Amino acid sequence: MKKIVINIIMILLIFVILCAVILNFNRKKKDNDNLKTVRVAEVAHSIFYAPQYAAIANGYFEEEGLKIDLILASGADKVTASVLSGDVDIGFCGSEATIYIYNEGEEDYLKTFAQLTQKDGSFIVSREKNDNFTLKDLKGKYIIGGREGADYFSDNYNSII
Repeated sequence: MKKIVINIIMILLIFVILCAVILNFNRKKKDNDNLKTVRVAEVAHSIFYAPQYAAIANGYFEEEGLKIDLILASGADKVTASVLSGDVDIGFCGSEATIYIYNEGEEDYLKTFAQLTQKDGSFIVSREKNDNFTLKDLKGKYIIGGREGADYFSDNYNSII
C-alpha cells in the first residue's frame, strides 16, 4: 500500500513540475511576442562593439521592448547589400559604403546616421610583452594587415617596415 501511495505522489509531482515548465515556456514566448525585432548586420566582431554585446547579453534592449537579431555579414559590401535588400534593418560598417552607393546614382541609397567609433579598429599585437613599446620598435619588423586597406603602414599585406 505504501508503494502505491509513493508512486502516486511521484507521478503527481512529475505532473506538477511538467506543467510548471510548460507554462513558464509559454509565458516567455508571450513576452517575446511583444518585442519589436530589429535585424542588425555587423561588418566584423570587434571589441569596439562591446557595449552593444553587453546590452544584448544583459537584456537591456528587451527592457526597452526590442529583440536584437544580430548577424555577422563579414564585409561592408555584404552589410550594404543586406540593408539594401531588406534582409536587415540596420548595418554597422564604414561610411564609405554609403558614399559608394550614393555616387553610383542609386535612388534607394543608404543614410549614415551614427558614428560608433572614432578610430580605426586595428591593433598591433606581439608575441612578447613590451612595457616600453614605441613605434620605433617596429623598424625591421613584419606587419600583417587584417584586410586590404587595413594596413596603414604599407600597401603590402606582409610588409617590412
